Amino acid sequence: GYDMFDFLNITKAMAEENRLRIMLALEGQELCVCQLIELLELAPSTVSKHMSVLRQARLVDGRKEGRWMYYRLADERASVVVKEAIAWVKKSLSGNERIHEDLNRLKEILKIDREVLCSRQNRSSVWETDQTTRI
Repeated sequence: GYDMFDFLNITKAMAEENRLRIMLALEGQELCVCQLIELLELAPSTVSKHMSVLRQARLVDGRKEGRWMYYRLADERASVVVKEAIAWVKKSLSGNERIHEDLNRLKEILKIDREVLCSRQNRSSVWETDQTTRI
């Protein structure tokens, strides 16, 4: 069986639409937090909270490179329960319209230089007003 603590962390992490969107956006690639912020159109602090929940559940790994924070799905070193959870999310939502839209939008986001993207986000006041999101 699975460790109850791990199981509860994973199910909690997967019980929120934006976290599922993040997981599927990270499939097969590593993304900078700025790219995830742009994709989700959420405040950086909100995305940071989502990433913290996903990391605590060990569904994603993160690394810092200079001033950039990068995330990717947990890899082959992950526990069986994490691998199975990721596989289930991929299988269950692969045909979802919202996910399809996200992946198309992500292709456009990946064309934008990271420096430009992050500096644009830092200047934007729209992020300051996103206080309705609950984690």
